[in-house]
Amino acid sequence: MNREPNNLSSYSASIKPESDFEHNLKWLMFFRVLFTILLLGSTIILQLNQTPSPLALPLLFLYGLIALILMLSFCYSMVFRRIKKKVPFAYTQISLDTFFVTMIIFVTGGFSSVFSLLYLVVIIYSSMFLFRKGSIIMAAFCSIQYGIMIDLEYYKFFKPFVIDEALAASNHDGSHVLYRIVITMAACFAVAFLSSLLSEQARKTKKELMAMEENVKRVEKMAAMGEMAAGLAHEIKNPLASLTGSIQMLREDIKYDPDHDKLMQIILREANRLSSLVSDFLLFAKPQAGKVEAIELAEALTEAVEFFEKDSKRIKHISINKYFIPDIWIGMDPAHLFQTFWNLLLNAAEAIKDQGVIDIRMCRSKNDTVEIRISDNGCGISKEIINSIFDPFFTTKPRGTGLGLSIVHSILKAYDSQLDVESEINRGTTFIVKFKTIEAPRH
Repeated sequence: MNREPNNLSSYSASIKPESDFEHNLKWLMFFRVLFTILLLGSTIILQLNQTPSPLALPLLFLYGLIALILMLSFCYSMVFRRIKKKVPFAYTQISLDTFFVTMIIFVTGGFSSVFSLLYLVVIIYSSMFLFRKGSIIMAAFCSIQYGIMIDLEYYKFFKPFVIDEALAASNHDGSHVLYRIVITMAACFAVAFLSSLLSEQARKTKKELMAMEENVKRVEKMAAMGEMAAGLAHEIKNPLASLTGSIQMLREDIKYDPDHDKLMQIILREANRLSSLVSDFLLFAKPQAGKVEAIELAEALTEAVEFFEKDSKRIKHISINKYFIPDIWIGMDPAHLFQTFWNLLLNAAEAIKDQGVIDIRMCRSKNDTVEIRISDNGCGISKEIINSIFDPFFTTKPRGTGLGLSIVHSILKAYDSQLDVESEINRGTTFIVKFKTIEAPRH
């Protein structure tokens, strides 16, 4: 199947993850404003109870900090739709959040402030947006800022806004100050690791659920099309057989005429082609029940690849890399398994125009399943057509019926197996086949 250049595509996950990211980023901006008003507002009320003047320096600093955060939040909302790259935008926002937390700690007592816990809040929601790499970076930012601020306070480079001078870092033993810094840093990185672990797991689970939903929709769609196709194919096949038989009888009975014979040859050739197409259509609609046998997957794959490599026209400019795991068994009709791999290899080869590589990898998966990943470095599949590649008669090739992937999908569905596809434009496509494994037969 030919592929058209475009951008990153995936059958299992289209544009939805990006829209979820944008939606969550909007909520983060909203809660940042709400948090600023509630937390810093309550802090100002407490400071007013302990400060003689509403224009005291600590309160003026808090007023300015609130105004700065609200102003930036307003700017975020104004430029949100204009910014195309949302991930760097999230990095910018959350990095500034770490700085604002440092300022909150400074204005509420520095070493004695209880708001150092806010670093952990920032790290937790950074893991939701930026995952492990981003949360580790934010943990490093928090640790560096906190360490520098406490060191400067300890060595009296500045004096934080503290109510009780005895609570300042400069009035504590150096080992106690170092202990506080180390504990805070350790907490930041520990929370970054744990929260990113949970976030990665949640993202993986969500991706699997989306893939399952897409697969269910595709199966339902193919089932409906299959029922209609089966009836239609039978209605075509029977008259076609009568037509072919009648032409052959006429050819034998009537007097030979070169012009008539040429026309009859054309009719028979096209009738045979149509019959072959209808047979493929029936195979898509209702795959014939095969004889299920225990198959050693690596051996079957090796045989299919060796047979495919003998086709010099298709393989002359392509190298095939094989990464197989021995002693993995599945239950399937050998002919159906061979046809599945042949169609997928053919599809991968046709996607490569010049020199290219096909990678075939086997890996164990959870729930007693095994994955076969057949990857090519062709031009990829555009997001506009990737959801249609399993539809019957869909093709972008100048030749071909467009039934190859439809037949593979129907065959695998009959064995409770699954077919997915991932594609990145100008980098290639990967077809993922998932089989349920069985125990090795006893001899």
